[in-house]
Amino acid sequence: MNAEILCVGTELLLGDITNTNAAFLSRQLAALGIGCYYQSVVGDNAERLKESVKLAFSRADMVITTGGLGPTYDDITKETMAECFGLEMELHQPSLDHIRAVLGRLSREFTKNNEKQAYMPKGATVFENGRGTAPGLAIEGKGKLAIMLPGPPAEMTAMFEKKVRPFLQARTDKLFLSHTVHLFGIGESTVENLLHDVMTERTNPTIAPYAKQGEVQLRVTVSARDRQEAEQLLAPVVKEIQALFPEYVYGVDVGDMQTALVRLLAEKKLTLAVAESCTGGMIAARLTDPPGASKVFLSGVVSYSNQSKIDLLGVREETLLEHGAISAQTATEMARGVRRVSGADIGLAVTGIAGPDGGTPEKPVGLVFVACTGPWGEKVLELNLSRGLANERELIRGSACLHAMNLVLREVIKL
Repeated sequence: MNAEILCVGTELLLGDITNTNAAFLSRQLAALGIGCYYQSVVGDNAERLKESVKLAFSRADMVITTGGLGPTYDDITKETMAECFGLEMELHQPSLDHIRAVLGRLSREFTKNNEKQAYMPKGATVFENGRGTAPGLAIEGKGKLAIMLPGPPAEMTAMFEKKVRPFLQARTDKLFLSHTVHLFGIGESTVENLLHDVMTERTNPTIAPYAKQGEVQLRVTVSARDRQEAEQLLAPVVKEIQALFPEYVYGVDVGDMQTALVRLLAEKKLTLAVAESCTGGMIAARLTDPPGASKVFLSGVVSYSNQSKIDLLGVREETLLEHGAISAQTATEMARGVRRVSGADIGLAVTGIAGPDGGTPEKPVGLVFVACTGPWGEKVLELNLSRGLANERELIRGSACLHAMNLVLREVIKL
């Protein structure tokens, strides 16, 4: 089976809302072993929507739509899809009861147009919406399957996970399982070059690379009869990748760098404090995102001015005069200082020039120093993160965060 994602909503075309639904559904379909070769967006217009649906079904077995299931006149996804399948609309009483109950709990008036959400194509499989009023649904005929989901991401993701995924899994006797290997500090082209033969020759499991800012993810996916068989097929491939890239792999199925670091620190019963200059608190913000961060993250200090580095972190005035705020020496003293004042096992510090102004020939925009101090001693990195791109400042700060977290992660792994 292959699918096409069709997101409905004029607000998506205008750029008023970021289309996160397509990204989520793409990942879910890949995990289920369902190919997705096209994605498209169409506004709230009946004729254009009908054309988009027909085009999608001309090249896919299944079309998943998001949006257009609300109570207003321009919510037309169900009606248009029913017309394409030659089905009449009829009232689905359980949906009507659910909508009345939800609005009652919210102390909102039930108006006549709310009934619109309870009308379904005849014979549809209806998915109750646990987070809103608009039900989802599935209809099929002539070898084609349409799944319609609400547009709000919170409603859509919950419905897919609780209703649609089991619905799709029940239609196959195969289990699809994936593990994602996370690599940092190596480019996608280098990874692909080293794994090219393996990726092209393997059919089960398959290996697919995905590039993100500063890192590469390798998704290893297998089709099997059950989970035990799937894990047996996946394990040697994941180990092969880890053995091939030992200095770059920072985790498997960890989600992101900060989650990997928080989990590792918790496992090792170590605490961390951060001193930031050019990143302005971004590292602290990221490290407090994962659950359990409060057990390992003690404090963060944002010290932009030289005086704050002296007063809050104990950086020596002589160091600043001799080497400057952007230097390995200052970064090291910042790391020492935040470790001392917080009582953390590990101190991490970042100082640099994020731009777009402030650089010199000796210290250009993109020059960043990362230092950490801990049970292993002290470690300093000098980085040149400038790429000459339009959003230079954002990229430099984001990359500095990743390098800083990765430095601590690597040193802790060595312990």
